[in-house]
Amino acid sequence: MAGGELIAVVGMTREARILEGLGHGIVVGGGDTANLRAGLAAALAARPDAAVISFGVAGGLAEGVPVGDLIVASAVLCQGERWACDEDWVRRLLRANRDARVGTLAGSDVAVADVAAKRALWSTCGALAVDMESHVAARMAAEAGRPFAAVRAISDGADHALPPAALAGLRPDGTANVGAVLTALAARPAQLPALIRTAQGAGAALKALEAVRDRLVAP
Repeated sequence: MAGGELIAVVGMTREARILEGLGHGIVVGGGDTANLRAGLAAALAARPDAAVISFGVAGGLAEGVPVGDLIVASAVLCQGERWACDEDWVRRLLRANRDARVGTLAGSDVAVADVAAKRALWSTCGALAVDMESHVAARMAAEAGRPFAAVRAISDGADHALPPAALAGLRPDGTANVGAVLTALAARPAQLPALIRTAQGAGAALKALEAVRDRLVAP
């Protein structure tokens, strides 16, 4: 890694573990927007010179973007707001990760889980993918005057609906809630094929993120 200090914003501890040992500040959202804001505010105060990067998995919105593809965001969009990523930083990330796609990310405070919702969001904003952390990180970085970038890997494609069991599997601290997944699966066993597909997609996305771990060039 080159450059200065980073604060990495992730949704899950599985994503945070990829960055362990690199010296980054890491904020785990756990799918809870208020929790993410509080954690990032504390990290920004503790690291006054750090840039902010959103790092983790994302749900695909655009057709033809396969699971495991890496997205370097040019901007983040949410409910009519737009936050541009630092242009120099984006160029450095693309030089270091030549197989990555560049395009916009959408942000959402809730999981965009079904295919109809993904299509509706794509038709509204045209973003390549959606996640639950990038819009919070982009807004707070802008407010603090910090450089911002986002690197996300596709875990579920535009044609893939996330089953309820998968949505039950994340605690607010970002750890996996296996018991909740099993309870949801027991209530609706027909979810199993979709749950397996979801797990495989998440594995491919995390593998893609591991491959770029040492190429997160900072501004």
